[in-house]
Amino acid sequence: MKKILFLVATFAFVSFTNAQESVDSASAAKVVKKRKSNGNSSNSSSTPLFVSHPADHLLIQFGSDSWTNKPNSINTNGGKHFNIYLMTEKPFKTNPKFSVAYGLGIGSSNIYFNNTTINIGSDSGKLTFNDATGKEHFKKYKLTEIFLEAPVEIRYTFNPDNPNKSWKIALGAKVGTLLKAFTKGKDLLKADGTSIYGPTFIRKEYSKKLLNTTRLSFTGRVGYGNFTLNASYSITPVIKSGFGAELNTMSIGVCIGGL
Repeated sequence: MKKILFLVATFAFVSFTNAQESVDSASAAKVVKKRKSNGNSSNSSSTPLFVSHPADHLLIQFGSDSWTNKPNSINTNGGKHFNIYLMTEKPFKTNPKFSVAYGLGIGSSNIYFNNTTINIGSDSGKLTFNDATGKEHFKKYKLTEIFLEAPVEIRYTFNPDNPNKSWKIALGAKVGTLLKAFTKGKDLLKADGTSIYGPTFIRKEYSKKLLNTTRLSFTGRVGYGNFTLNASYSITPVIKSGFGAELNTMSIGVCIGGL
């Protein structure tokens, strides 16, 4: 499944890049042709040539995730995210360096644990993280959340004439609804570390009832050309209020696709 997603993302990115270059070239040709027809070809080098950005942008983000406000009783072991968004950009008419962008996509968050089990589908009314040190536990264990998200950004491009070779900044927010949540344990071990069913054994448990099904995050990106560093912070907690620890997700990573 991961290989398929990687291939799809790579194909989409290559297609997006080729389409962007084609649109930019076609737009530049039209502007130059229009200038020549108006008899202004002689001073075209001194007049800025603004080429409008392509309307749709595919953003692919990946990097690390962590929980803030985490008590010592929750033994996490890192995390990661993978997001794909398709966005439309509208440059400001008064200043093309500024633009607003909005879109839709899928965001995922994976948090890993050491010697821990989670009662994700518990009927007790609390989502707890149980220390499994010295007990039966999984060698690898994680909690995965998958969201349908709608991001919005205010963007600034230092050189809108050539956005593929320009520094860029974007600030915004995104709101998402939880599509799926599950824990995944791989290779169940005895207390002494001996494998019970072998390294290929996997157990998944699905449930959303104790997790916050709405996620609101602030976002920011900065970079050059089609590569930016991205960060986000969820102001809504991972777990529903009153059902567990007040945890918030911090994401830091790389974005491919440009602004």
